[in-house]
Amino acid sequence: MTNRERKAKSLPYHYDDPSIMGKQLTYMELLYDYNNTRPLEHEKKQKLLKEMFAEIGDGCHIETPLHANWGCHNVYFGKGIYCNFNLCFVDDTEIYVGDHCMIGPNVVISTSGHPILPILREHNYVYNIPVHIGNNVWIGSGVQILPGVTIGDNSVIGAGSVVPNDIPPNVIALGVPCRVLREIGEKDREYYYKEMKLDVWE
Repeated sequence: MTNRERKAKSLPYHYDDPSIMGKQLTYMELLYDYNNTRPLEHEKKQKLLKEMFAEIGDGCHIETPLHANWGCHNVYFGKGIYCNFNLCFVDDTEIYVGDHCMIGPNVVISTSGHPILPILREHNYVYNIPVHIGNNVWIGSGVQILPGVTIGDNSVIGAGSVVPNDIPPNVIALGVPCRVLREIGEKDREYYYKEMKLDVWE
Protein backbone atom coordinates (compact mmCIF):
# COMPACT_ATOMS: atom_id res chain seq x y z
CA MET A 1 0.00 0.00 0.00
CA THR A 2 1.38 3.43 -0.93
CA ASN A 3 1.62 6.31 1.51
CA ARG A 4 -1.13 8.11 -0.44
CA GLU A 5 -3.42 5.09 -0.02
CA ARG A 6 -2.56 4.79 3.66
CA LYS A 7 -3.32 8.48 4.17
CA ALA A 8 -6.74 8.09 2.50
CA LYS A 9 -7.60 5.25 4.92
CA SER A 10 -6.52 7.25 8.03
CA LEU A 11 -3.62 4.83 8.55
CA PRO A 12 -0.17 5.96 9.72
CA TYR A 13 1.94 7.05 6.73
CA HIS A 14 5.24 8.79 5.99
CA TYR A 15 4.54 12.52 5.78
CA ASP A 16 7.89 13.13 4.05
CA ASP A 17 6.84 11.22 0.90
CA PRO A 18 7.16 13.81 -1.95
CA SER A 19 4.29 12.21 -3.87
CA ILE A 20 1.84 13.31 -1.16
CA MET A 21 2.67 17.00 -1.30
CA GLY A 22 0.94 17.66 -4.65
CA LYS A 23 -0.20 21.29 -4.94
CA GLN A 24 0.14 22.07 -1.24
CA LEU A 25 2.42 25.05 -1.83
CA THR A 26 0.07 26.42 -4.50
CA TYR A 27 -2.79 26.31 -1.98
CA MET A 28 -0.58 28.02 0.56
CA GLU A 29 0.06 30.82 -1.95
CA LEU A 30 -3.69 31.53 -2.08
CA LEU A 31 -3.81 31.58 1.72
CA TYR A 32 -0.90 34.03 1.74
CA ASP A 33 -2.85 36.29 -0.64
CA TYR A 34 -5.92 36.10 1.60
CA ASN A 35 -3.95 37.01 4.72
CA ASN A 36 -2.54 40.05 2.93
CA THR A 37 -5.88 41.52 1.87
CA ARG A 38 -6.91 44.88 3.28
CA PRO A 39 -9.91 45.13 5.64
CA LEU A 40 -12.16 46.79 3.03
CA GLU A 41 -11.34 44.39 0.18
CA HIS A 42 -14.56 42.39 0.69
CA GLU A 43 -14.99 41.21 -2.91
CA LYS A 44 -11.36 40.08 -3.17
CA LYS A 45 -11.68 38.17 0.12
CA GLN A 46 -14.82 36.36 -1.05
CA LYS A 47 -13.23 35.44 -4.38
CA LEU A 48 -10.17 34.02 -2.64
CA LEU A 49 -12.27 32.03 -0.16
CA LYS A 50 -14.12 30.36 -3.06
CA GLU A 51 -10.75 29.39 -4.59
CA MET A 52 -9.19 28.27 -1.29
CA PHE A 53 -11.91 26.10 0.26
CA ALA A 54 -13.12 22.72 -0.93
CA GLU A 55 -16.61 24.20 -0.46
CA ILE A 56 -17.82 27.39 1.19
CA GLY A 57 -21.37 28.74 1.44
CA ASP A 58 -22.64 32.29 1.25
CA GLY A 59 -22.24 34.80 4.04
CA CYS A 60 -19.02 33.43 5.56
CA HIS A 61 -16.53 35.83 7.12
CA ILE A 62 -13.05 34.83 8.28
CA GLU A 63 -10.79 37.32 10.03
CA THR A 64 -7.11 37.38 9.17
CA PRO A 65 -4.68 35.92 9.94
CA LEU A 66 -5.92 32.45 9.02
CA HIS A 67 -3.58 29.44 9.10
CA ALA A 68 -3.99 26.09 7.35
CA ASN A 69 -1.57 23.30 6.39
CA TRP A 70 -3.25 22.89 3.01
CA GLY A 71 -4.54 26.43 2.63
CA CYS A 72 -8.12 25.30 3.47
CA HIS A 73 -8.17 23.04 0.40
CA ASN A 74 -9.64 20.23 2.54
CA VAL A 75 -12.12 22.39 4.47
CA TYR A 76 -15.88 22.29 3.79
CA PHE A 77 -17.90 25.25 5.12
CA GLY A 78 -21.65 25.72 5.18
CA LYS A 79 -23.23 29.18 5.03
CA GLY A 80 -23.24 32.08 7.46
CA ILE A 81 -20.09 31.09 9.36
CA TYR A 82 -18.02 33.62 11.31
CA CYS A 83 -14.40 32.90 12.31
CA ASN A 84 -12.40 35.23 14.52
CA PHE A 85 -8.67 36.00 14.36
CA ASN A 86 -5.90 33.42 14.26
CA LEU A 87 -7.93 30.33 13.39
CA CYS A 88 -5.68 27.35 12.58
CA PHE A 89 -6.78 24.40 10.46
CA VAL A 90 -4.49 21.38 10.39
CA ASP A 91 -6.35 20.30 7.27
CA ASP A 92 -4.29 17.34 6.06
CA THR A 93 -7.66 15.65 5.54
CA GLU A 94 -11.27 16.85 5.57
CA ILE A 95 -12.78 19.31 8.06
CA TYR A 96 -16.55 19.83 7.81
CA VAL A 97 -18.27 22.82 9.47
CA GLY A 98 -22.06 23.26 9.28
CA ASP A 99 -24.18 26.36 8.74
CA HIS A 100 -24.23 29.39 11.07
CA CYS A 101 -21.29 28.34 13.24
CA MET A 102 -19.18 30.80 15.23
CA ILE A 103 -15.51 30.13 15.90
CA GLY A 104 -13.66 32.29 18.43
CA PRO A 105 -10.09 33.60 18.25
CA ASN A 106 -7.05 31.33 18.55
CA VAL A 107 -8.93 28.09 17.81
CA VAL A 108 -7.10 25.03 16.43
CA ILE A 109 -9.00 22.35 14.51
CA SER A 110 -6.62 19.49 13.80
CA THR A 111 -7.08 16.36 11.69
CA SER A 112 -3.49 15.26 12.17
CA GLY A 113 -1.62 13.43 14.91
CA HIS A 114 1.52 11.37 15.47
CA PRO A 115 1.73 7.85 16.92
CA ILE A 116 2.66 7.63 20.59
CA LEU A 117 5.30 4.93 19.92
CA PRO A 118 8.63 6.86 19.73
CA ILE A 119 10.17 4.76 16.94
CA LEU A 120 7.26 5.63 14.63
CA ARG A 121 7.67 9.36 15.22
CA GLU A 122 11.39 8.98 14.61
CA HIS A 123 10.53 7.55 11.18
CA ASN A 124 8.16 10.42 10.28
CA TYR A 125 4.82 8.67 10.67
CA VAL A 126 1.62 10.71 10.91
CA TYR A 127 -2.10 9.97 10.65
CA ASN A 128 -5.11 12.09 9.60
CA ILE A 129 -8.74 11.63 10.69
CA PRO A 130 -11.58 13.96 9.54
CA VAL A 131 -13.34 16.37 11.92
CA HIS A 132 -17.10 17.08 11.72
CA ILE A 133 -18.75 20.13 13.30
CA GLY A 134 -22.56 20.40 13.05
CA ASN A 135 -24.86 23.36 12.41
CA ASN A 136 -25.08 26.39 14.70
CA VAL A 137 -22.13 25.36 16.89
CA TRP A 138 -20.28 28.01 18.92
CA ILE A 139 -16.63 27.24 19.59
CA GLY A 140 -15.14 29.54 22.23
CA SER A 141 -11.73 31.19 22.12
CA GLY A 142 -8.62 29.07 22.47
CA VAL A 143 -10.37 25.72 21.88
CA GLN A 144 -8.34 22.79 20.54
CA ILE A 145 -10.31 20.19 18.55
CA LEU A 146 -8.40 16.95 17.97
CA PRO A 147 -8.48 14.43 15.07
CA GLY A 148 -11.63 12.42 14.48
CA VAL A 149 -13.92 14.52 16.69
CA THR A 150 -17.59 15.13 15.86
CA ILE A 151 -19.49 18.00 17.54
CA GLY A 152 -23.28 17.86 17.33
CA ASP A 153 -25.68 20.62 16.18
CA ASN A 154 -26.26 23.68 18.41
CA SER A 155 -23.64 22.77 21.01
CA VAL A 156 -21.33 25.27 22.71
CA ILE A 157 -17.68 24.48 23.45
CA GLY A 158 -16.35 26.62 26.31
CA ALA A 159 -13.24 28.75 25.92
CA GLY A 160 -9.91 27.02 26.44
CA SER A 161 -11.30 23.50 26.08
CA VAL A 162 -9.39 20.58 24.59
CA VAL A 163 -11.81 18.31 22.70
CA PRO A 164 -10.44 14.75 22.24
CA ASN A 165 -13.83 12.97 22.00
CA ASP A 166 -17.22 13.45 20.36
CA ILE A 167 -19.67 15.98 21.82
CA PRO A 168 -23.42 15.37 21.38
CA PRO A 169 -25.87 17.98 20.04
CA ASN A 170 -27.61 20.64 22.16
CA VAL A 171 -25.16 20.75 25.08
CA ILE A 172 -22.65 23.04 26.74
CA ALA A 173 -19.29 21.30 27.05
CA LEU A 174 -16.01 22.59 28.44
CA GLY A 175 -12.76 21.70 30.15
CA VAL A 176 -9.54 19.78 29.66
CA PRO A 177 -10.48 17.24 28.54
CA CYS A 178 -13.78 18.66 27.30
CA ARG A 179 -16.86 17.13 28.96
CA VAL A 180 -20.57 17.85 28.80
CA LEU A 181 -21.61 20.32 31.52
CA ARG A 182 -25.35 20.36 30.82
CA GLU A 183 -27.98 20.37 28.10
CA ILE A 184 -29.14 23.63 26.54
CA GLY A 185 -32.67 24.26 27.87
CA GLU A 186 -35.18 26.58 29.52
CA LYS A 187 -32.58 28.42 31.60
CA ASP A 188 -31.01 29.62 28.34
CA ARG A 189 -34.31 31.17 27.28
CA GLU A 190 -34.21 33.33 30.43
CA TYR A 191 -30.50 34.14 30.88
CA TYR A 192 -27.95 34.97 28.18
CA TYR A 193 -24.87 35.13 30.46
CA LYS A 194 -24.60 34.07 34.10
CA GLU A 195 -27.54 35.83 35.84
CA MET A 196 -28.10 38.44 33.11
CA LYS A 197 -31.68 38.18 31.85
CA LEU A 198 -32.70 38.10 28.23
CA ASP A 199 -35.04 40.82 27.05
CA VAL A 200 -35.38 39.81 23.39
CA TRP A 201 -38.73 38.10 24.06
CA GLU A 202 -40.35 41.34 25.33
